[in-house]
Amino acid sequence: MENDNISDLRAEFDKFVKNECVTDEDGNIVENRDAGDQTDDEPVPQFVDALTAKLLSPAISGVYLSRIDIKRIATAIDESIPIKERIKMVRALFRHTTKKTYLTDAFTEIEKHINGRILIYTELGDAFPASKAIFDSNIAKAKKNIKMFTTIIAEFEEIEATSDPLMV
Repeated sequence: MENDNISDLRAEFDKFVKNECVTDEDGNIVENRDAGDQTDDEPVPQFVDALTAKLLSPAISGVYLSRIDIKRIATAIDESIPIKERIKMVRALFRHTTKKTYLTDAFTEIEKHINGRILIYTELGDAFPASKAIFDSNIAKAKKNIKMFTTIIAEFEEIEATSDPLMV
């Protein structure tokens, strides 16, 4: 009886691989036909590309925001996004942004995470004076990024649900 279950499971798996996966001549999976979410190709507000370039690069932003950090930011503003690559997560977070209040809430949460890192860097700089210059540099970069949020919010134009994009 157990052999029948295993052979049924194997047959079901082989059918799945045949229908859903690209395989080489030996039957090994090469790639999945679904190379990604189609929603990743959706357009995003123009500030998102600049934001991801500056925010997700620790050399530029001074802090590292992990996937879990981005997920927590989304959860804090009642948004649900799947855990993926960090850039895709940020794009998903801002994909449907139409109101300044949403943008303000999102940036407030991001700022909380950055300020948490600044606090850690300050404590580490005090504990390890020889490395203080490195931590101070990262703190300065992080504070510069926080100022960028204010600029993005100020320049953002709200989109009404009834707006006709052709009549702007």
